[in-house]
Amino acid sequence: MNLKKTIVMTLASLMLMMAVNGSTAQTISSPPLPNPVLYFTGSEYYSADGKDWTRYKFAVDNSTAYPDALFAAAPTLPPCGTNTNSSRTWVDIFDHRGKRLYGFCALGSASNLNKIWFAVERDAIPPSYVYIEMNDRQTSTKYKSNLADTVE
Repeated sequence: MNLKKTIVMTLASLMLMMAVNGSTAQTISSPPLPNPVLYFTGSEYYSADGKDWTRYKFAVDNSTAYPDALFAAAPTLPPCGTNTNSSRTWVDIFDHRGKRLYGFCALGSASNLNKIWFAVERDAIPPSYVYIEMNDRQTSTKYKSNLADTVE
């Protein structure tokens, strides 16, 4: 009986060590993602709906650090308006005070982080600084960028 108890305890200990080592290896192989590094790439004028606008364009310097899976269609998550295939991660642009200016809910890939923008009417003064938040809706993780200028 004592031998049987020893064998059971040894097997249980081995299984526990394997479980701990497996989770440690998984953690080591999947480092946390960095916060986005946002920068201004330029502005352009355009007209839409009978108004003149200025579009302020931005890119994320470390966009290659994010896997495309973050931006894949996620039909099992709540839709973005009528878009039932919106992406897993949504990106919102905020002014330096935290007011949301614009958002993207279907970027499709990490490379599209280099094509984000917001617009204001041409005669309006834009905020001096903006930042983005990337919201991974699958894991409830948010990544917040630095403040970026809105001028060259």
